[in-house]
Amino acid sequence: MASDAEAGYRKKRHTIHRRPAVEARHDAHVRDGGTLQSGMASWYGPGFHGRKTASGERFNTNDLTAAHRFLPFGTRVKVVNQATGRSVVVRINDRGPFHRGRVIDLSRASAAAIGMGGTTRVQLVAL
Repeated sequence: MASDAEAGYRKKRHTIHRRPAVEARHDAHVRDGGTLQSGMASWYGPGFHGRKTASGERFNTNDLTAAHRFLPFGTRVKVVNQATGRSVVVRINDRGPFHRGRVIDLSRASAAAIGMGGTTRVQLVAL
């Protein structure tokens, strides 16, 4: 039998509410210096510069920021380009990426710092 909370979630599954099970699974993996995720990264910028992010601040393509699906706003993450070994520390200030198979969206400045073109395989390390 489903609890009231689970039943309420099922009713709202098409909204932007996060699933508690997903949050709990990922929170267990957040340790200083540990790998959070590995996967494809993309970058975003020109069309979003100056718009409000999900955290409420204005997006600036020249800041070292990123969008992530579930990490709390303000979290600092080291992003390592697996092809070159170059890394950058970014602050999570937005939600995304919304493209299947990607783990993080970087600002233009963050992408340039690790020598990234369109998409690149990266590793996210907890700080």
